[in-house]
Amino acid sequence: MKRIRVVDLLKTPDFIGTDVVVKGWVRTRRGNKHVQFVQLSDGSTIKNIQIVFDMAKFSDEELKPVTTGSAICVEGRLVESQGKGQTCEVQADTLTVYGTADPEAYPLQKKGHTLEFLREIAHLRPRTNTFGAVLRVRSTLAFAIHKFFNERGFQYLHTPLITASDCEGAGAMFQVTTLDLNNLPKTDDGKVDYTQDFFGKTTALTVSGQLEGELGATALGQIYTFGPTFRAENSNTPRHLSEFWMIEPEMAFYDITDNMDLAEEFVKYCINYALDHSMDDIKFLADMYDKDLIDRLRFVVDNDFVRLSYGEGVKILEVSGKKFEFPVHWGTDLQSEHERYLVEEHFKKPVILTDYPKEIKAFYMKQNEDGKTVRAMDVLFPHIGEIIGGSEREENYDKLLARIEELNIPMKDMWWYLDTRRFGTVPHSGFGLGFERLVLFVTGMTNIRDVIPFPRTPGKAEF
Repeated sequence: MKRIRVVDLLKTPDFIGTDVVVKGWVRTRRGNKHVQFVQLSDGSTIKNIQIVFDMAKFSDEELKPVTTGSAICVEGRLVESQGKGQTCEVQADTLTVYGTADPEAYPLQKKGHTLEFLREIAHLRPRTNTFGAVLRVRSTLAFAIHKFFNERGFQYLHTPLITASDCEGAGAMFQVTTLDLNNLPKTDDGKVDYTQDFFGKTTALTVSGQLEGELGATALGQIYTFGPTFRAENSNTPRHLSEFWMIEPEMAFYDITDNMDLAEEFVKYCINYALDHSMDDIKFLADMYDKDLIDRLRFVVDNDFVRLSYGEGVKILEVSGKKFEFPVHWGTDLQSEHERYLVEEHFKKPVILTDYPKEIKAFYMKQNEDGKTVRAMDVLFPHIGEIIGGSEREENYDKLLARIEELNIPMKDMWWYLDTRRFGTVPHSGFGLGFERLVLFVTGMTNIRDVIPFPRTPGKAEF
């Protein structure tokens, strides 16, 4: 017989009264000398299937290796359950043990481990209920992202992971090289001779696919990227990773208003999709970690986002009477505490801030007529602050060139980007959404390291 997943057994009444094969990992085992009950999980759902072993059919020796963490295969009949907590159960006829788990050595034998402890055993933590739920929600959201853009005619563009350009201009990039670090070739003036490197120049892991995405948008009309990006910031906050995934749509002929409309529609779609398709996992996470989680998700989906300028937002913060850890005034880069105040306390709605000072935003953003601000937009959520950052891009060659020169960005790295403004330039816009920030919001977790399977942070690159 063919194996049937636990999620299908639990949701399909037609299986009741039939012989089935289930395979998975043992969560718990209890019972007495007459009957033993095993809770089995195969990862397809937060729920377990109960396996009932009639000890008239099985010996103690046969069931001895069936401990928490062991992997087994059971053939038996699926029947309606008489006990509480489950609708059906499997009455076992045969048992095969695939892999044992020594109770004295298995780290997940006991319950109640902290999230900090589980980060130290990232190779095993997906087997816990918490991380199984988080990873299923993550998978659901990834599918929703592709579905959203596919339904709207976007082309999925793969941008390079290895690049010679620093999109954000922050310099926090991981260098890529094949040079022998113990015997580096040098130029006559003693500098490293990168002409002998694999690409003949210095290269690094990308911090964003946006610049290449703009090239796609000015050919295909509207594209999106969805892939890993890297930031070599020595940051150990609960909101930062060294390797994370980004979604970056880019649209020709979109102005800043079109951009905001798409961003709002996008995040609402993804959250709605998760509520519709991952509610069991979301309910579990709400019960375990965040009682307000579902209400907060509904809050975002059910409310129109408030739109206001950065200047208006700063004025609200300045007269709020609230004492912030970081003082706020026009020209400062807003912190999470400022963003959350606007969303959670002042407007009680998600907020999109626009028209930021050009000094605190990237070189490629379109400047407004006042010469001081740019057509940037940040989408602010409760509990998390900024979740999306975007802008209308500067399509004017002379203005973009002046800004590049003003910031001393090397022209040798940017000629190809400027070429798009020389040949058939068009107004265009786009935004970036850090995927882990979205997963963090939808799962209610509080540390971004807990929403990616294998977190990469300073000093941590195991597994």
